[in-house]
Amino acid sequence: MAASTLDVVGIGNAIVDVIASAEDDFLVRHGMVKGSMMLIDEARAEAIYNAMGSAVVSSGGSAGNTIAGIASLGGKTGFIGKVRDDALGREFRHDIVAAGAVFPTAPAGDGPATARCLILVTPDSQRTMNTFLGACVNLTTDDIDADLIASAQFTYLEGYLYDQPAAQEAFHKASEIAHEAGRKVALSLSDPFCVQRHRSAFMKLVDHHVDMLFCNEGEVLALFETENLQRAIVRLRSMTELAAITCGAYGSIVLSADETIEIPAAPATQVVDTTGAGDLYAAGFLFGLTRKAQLAQCGRFGSLAASEIISHFGARPQTPLHELIGVSSAG
Repeated sequence: MAASTLDVVGIGNAIVDVIASAEDDFLVRHGMVKGSMMLIDEARAEAIYNAMGSAVVSSGGSAGNTIAGIASLGGKTGFIGKVRDDALGREFRHDIVAAGAVFPTAPAGDGPATARCLILVTPDSQRTMNTFLGACVNLTTDDIDADLIASAQFTYLEGYLYDQPAAQEAFHKASEIAHEAGRKVALSLSDPFCVQRHRSAFMKLVDHHVDMLFCNEGEVLALFETENLQRAIVRLRSMTELAAITCGAYGSIVLSADETIEIPAAPATQVVDTTGAGDLYAAGFLFGLTRKAQLAQCGRFGSLAASEIISHFGARPQTPLHELIGVSSAG
């Protein structure tokens, strides 16, 4: 097996986030399920945007956030995702390249506009997402850069992207390339509703293609159609080499074949917006794995990265994460 030149390559929806504060009644008026992600069309995206208050605009997308987080920690990263050659697409490309990631995917010259996610943050810091996928739906196997995948220790797949049949084929192709090169594959389940839409397919994906699974408590319960977390843990351990289950303020649970490690949540200076907490947890954890850290330390890195991201609006780090991890690791 050739030496890897990248730590992690992410494959996901290339999305620009539009984030605004909102009261609970705003969600009710617009038929939103608090704390969930809904797929919407362009007309509804325009209607919600026009009704939103003052907003912060920043590049996002679950896998994109994770890749930016790993780069902020000092890792070498790449990203595969589809944008349109428009203003938002150019902004997304600028931001992820500026973060330090390799981004070889060619932009679309026509078709739907670059994707955007309209995020409403309520006073309890819960985020409710409304996503217009736009150009993301056009990601196909042709966009999978085999050399890029083979060069990375891990290929990280974003569950949200699984809503598109062509993207499902791209996931399978990328997984096969990674494993043929002797690399590992990680998957984020992304959202309980996403799991419900694709439960059977996700089960097969996890069982046959995934070496490391990231999920939160709601997602793993949805995957195994149970309300008993311990029962879900037993089943999950039999399907994948490693898993990390995030449990919000209670921290996370890391599973291997013979270990169950409970990781406390890192204290946050303040909780402003939980957008991207799971994405940055995955960033810290994968950074640790690619540095051969112990699993408990990987979980600690994930918790520290998540604590930074929830302290401000937006799902990309504002403080260089390598400084946060370095200071904490020395302590």
